Amino acid sequence: MQVTETLSTGLKREFKVVLTAADLETRLVDGLEGLKDKVKINGFRPGKVPPGYLRKMYGRSVMNDVLQNAVNEANTKISTDNALRFAMEPKVRFPEDKDEIEAALDARSDLAFTVAVEVLPKIEVVDHSGVALTRLVADVPDADVDGALERMASQNRSFAPKGEKAKAEAGDKLVIDFVGSIDGVKFDGGTGQDIDLVLGSNSFIPGFEDQMLGAKAGETRTVNVSFPEGYQAPNLAGKAASFEVKVSAVQAPEPVKIDEDLAKAFGLESLDALKRAVRAQLQREMDAQSRRKLKKVLLDALDTRYTFELPPTLVEQEFTNVWGQVEADMKQAAKTFADEGTTEEAARADYQKIAERRVRLGLVLAEIGDSAKIQISDDEVTQALIERARQYPGQEKQVWEFFRKNPQALAELRAPIFEEKVVDHLLGQMAVEDSKVSRDVLFADEDAPTADGEAAAAKPAQAKAKKKAD
Repeated sequence: MQVTETLSTGLKREFKVVLTAADLETRLVDGLEGLKDKVKINGFRPGKVPPGYLRKMYGRSVMNDVLQNAVNEANTKISTDNALRFAMEPKVRFPEDKDEIEAALDARSDLAFTVAVEVLPKIEVVDHSGVALTRLVADVPDADVDGALERMASQNRSFAPKGEKAKAEAGDKLVIDFVGSIDGVKFDGGTGQDIDLVLGSNSFIPGFEDQMLGAKAGETRTVNVSFPEGYQAPNLAGKAASFEVKVSAVQAPEPVKIDEDLAKAFGLESLDALKRAVRAQLQREMDAQSRRKLKKVLLDALDTRYTFELPPTLVEQEFTNVWGQVEADMKQAAKTFADEGTTEEAARADYQKIAERRVRLGLVLAEIGDSAKIQISDDEVTQALIERARQYPGQEKQVWEFFRKNPQALAELRAPIFEEKVVDHLLGQMAVEDSKVSRDVLFADEDAPTADGEAAAAKPAQAKAKKKAD
């Protein structure tokens, strides 16, 4: 196998690989030799099939394997001999001339093919010891604990029947049956029986609950609504629907009680224990937000310290992912770029920068992690897999098997673990000072200007995508 570099421009390389006819013949013969003791052909004893007949029957199949192995060998040789790390899977181009390919498959002539690769840039890890960061931290106010208890009590409050002719008011619970139709035709998922509906909970389609105000037990009403444009069922999105609703009961909420019984309803022995559990949960949320804010500041700091050429295909893929999320969010919000005070061209330019930032920081974190010899243990991956499976109650076994059988999916579990370890490694090198702030400051709009002073690129409907992109 002869490998010759034919192009070197930026991070793009191309190589010409030549397999001589003699080399192809040797590889083919070796492949057939390894096959002769495995195949069973009527009229021949195992291992006694004539080479010519074996070549006639299996030559092309074996040669296909020969070519695939040759491609893999060429890729390894290119990477090793030139000390290159591929950013993407190499692109292989075989000759377009059919006769040339046929001759090569028969090992009658040389085969030349091209391998185009995009390589990772060389990144010199800088000294991070001089970086100073501020970590925003907050304690849980008593009012937040009280508010959480109020919500828990409200969600678990009891309802009592109202008078026989009593009209439903906001906050009351109705027990209803309903049948939905579009253009007079019933649709899947549009029927329900003995469904609880708390007026004002916004748990039904917009406009549905408003039209049930004033309803009485035994009454039947027709409710006309339209499904939101971004409704989760595409076949219903944006369509007008009519529901025949029968009210079987109207119930009024009983007073909210925050007492020992509430604690026991949540499996705790006392109200004090419930308060401690609520405070601990809220503090975990505060700490998680503090971590997110600190990580964002850390990434901003890294972004200003590393400049290098980015693999264009990686950036293109990242932009496609980010832009797809932007379009999905805007469609769900039924917004246009004009509604957001921008144009598609300007938005694309903003998100192109975000894609470049993500690729740059991803490569930097990977290089720092490799330099620090950060490892992910099997136990850490297993724990992550267990947590993922728990997100799908009743399907844990299927989720477990899926990840175990898909190395790429398993790698996606490893990536965030690796990233968090690299972040911890960096924070250990930097000067981190805590600053006490209020909860409002800690959870302030994350689309405000970043630590390096760059204003946010996204506006309301685009905000979700930007948060994911950062």
